[in-house]
Amino acid sequence: MQIQVNTDHNIHGGEGLATYVTTELETALSRFGGWLTRVEVHLSEDGGSKPDDKKCVIEARPGGKQPVAVTHHAATVDDAYAGAAHKLGRLLDSRYSRAHDHKGSDSIRHMPAPEDEEPQA
Repeated sequence: MQIQVNTDHNIHGGEGLATYVTTELETALSRFGGWLTRVEVHLSEDGGSKPDDKKCVIEARPGGKQPVAVTHHAATVDDAYAGAAHKLGRLLDSRYSRAHDHKGSDSIRHMPAPEDEEPQA
């Protein structure tokens, strides 16, 4: 799983912020590691003097599926990131469990293929 962190010119943190976000996401999304190919984090500041002017958008790209994105606004960058990461975790739990647990039993799509039997002569 590849993680990319992008910030706008109003967000300060540099490599320290990118390292923190990357490590936190790797830990939080480790159970989806084989399912996700890429995760992009966008940290920005909405203009103005609003109390919740920091924004975090996290986009996750599951292999072979449409990407999903979540957004969270907060007063600080840390709170915006934490809120978005929490929302993404819930969203992926829902999508992943729906794809792999069909009405409480294994889905036929995820059952192993039957073993080839020997051809009869």
